[in-house]
Amino acid sequence: MAMKTPKTIKIGKRTIGPGYPAYIIAEVGSNFDGSLKRAKQLAKLAKQSGADAYKIQNFSAPKIVSDKGFNTFDKISYHAKWKESVFDMFKKSEFPHEWVQELADYCKEIGIDFFSSPYDREAVDMLERVGVPAHKLGSGEIDNHEFLTYVAKTKKPIIVGVGASTMQEVGAAIKTIRKAGNEKIVILQCVTNYPSPVADANLKAMHSIRDTSGVLVGYSDHTIGPDGGGDDPLGGLTVPIGSIAMGGCMIEKHFTDDHTLPGPDHHLAMEPDAFAKMVESVRAMERALGDGIKRVMPSEKQTVIIQRRGIYAMRDIAKGEKITRDMVEFLRPATGLRPAETTKVLGKRAKSAIPAGSALRAHDIR
Repeated sequence: MAMKTPKTIKIGKRTIGPGYPAYIIAEVGSNFDGSLKRAKQLAKLAKQSGADAYKIQNFSAPKIVSDKGFNTFDKISYHAKWKESVFDMFKKSEFPHEWVQELADYCKEIGIDFFSSPYDREAVDMLERVGVPAHKLGSGEIDNHEFLTYVAKTKKPIIVGVGASTMQEVGAAIKTIRKAGNEKIVILQCVTNYPSPVADANLKAMHSIRDTSGVLVGYSDHTIGPDGGGDDPLGGLTVPIGSIAMGGCMIEKHFTDDHTLPGPDHHLAMEPDAFAKMVESVRAMERALGDGIKRVMPSEKQTVIIQRRGIYAMRDIAKGEKITRDMVEFLRPATGLRPAETTKVLGKRAKSAIPAGSALRAHDIR
C-alpha cells in the first residue's frame, strides 16, 4: 500500500509546505574556489542575507564525467565557455570530503542548515555520517533510478531538480523514490542552462507536477540580470517571486560574494545584497498572497467609507412626505443608509423633516 504524501516535511527545525514561509537555499556550487575558509565565509554571508540553508556539491570527477567521452566532440552549451576541459573543470571544482564535517559544524554554529548535492554513493554515505538533514539531487540525476533509490533509502527529505526533463521522467523519478519508501519529496522546477532565459522558466509546470504527483514543489533558479549574462530586468528576482505566487515552498539560487570572479558559477550567482533583496521580496510576496478570504482589510476601514455611496436627500423632504427616487441620490461618502437599502427608503414616509444634502438614516424613515 502506497504511503500517503505528507502535506509538509521538516528540514532541520523548519516546516516546509503550504502555509509556511518558503525555504530558501543558497547554492555555493564551485564558488568556494578551492578554499574551506572561503566556503565558511560564504556560509556566513548566506546566513546574513537571509538564507535558510547553505548547500554545496559533492562529486568526484572520475565518477561524474567521462574525460574520453567529452573529448569525442566539441564543447557545447555552457561547457563551451570553459577554458579547461570538462574533466579538468570538474576536478578543479571538487569539494574535499575531509572538509565537509568542519563546514557542517560551522553552519550549525552560525545557525544555518547545511546539506549537499551528492553525485555518487560514497558522497551519500559521507553526508549521512556528517548528519545532513536532507539531500538535494541535481537535474542530471532525473533518470538515474539506481542512484535515486540509494538516496531515497536514507529516509531523509529528498529534493530533486527537474531541469531538461519531461513530465513522464519526473513522474518516473517520483515513483522510484516512493517505491524506496520515501515520501519526503520536494520537486524543484528548473531550467538547465547557466544562466537560463526568463521566458523558459515555465513556472506553470510547478502546478502540473504538484497536481499530477501530489508532491511539494519549488524552483531551482538560474536566471540573472544582464550583469551576469542573463535577461531578467529585475536582476534574477522575477522567477523566485513568481514561484512563490505559484505556490512554491522552496527556492534555490546560486550564491557568491563577487559575480565577476572567474569560474563556472560566479557569473550566474547572486551577491549578498541581491540575495537579501530576493529574500525580502519573497517574504513580501508571501504576505501579499494572504489567506484567500475576501474581506475588508484593516487598511481599507476608512477608504470603504469615502469611496462608497450613501443615500442623500436632493431637496428638502417634509415630515410625512412619501419618498420617491427623484428625491434622493447615491453619493459619497457612505454614511447612513446605502444604495442596496433603497427598499427601506423608497415608498416610505419621512418620520421628520430631512434637509437637502442630508444622508438618510434608518431613524428618519417610517
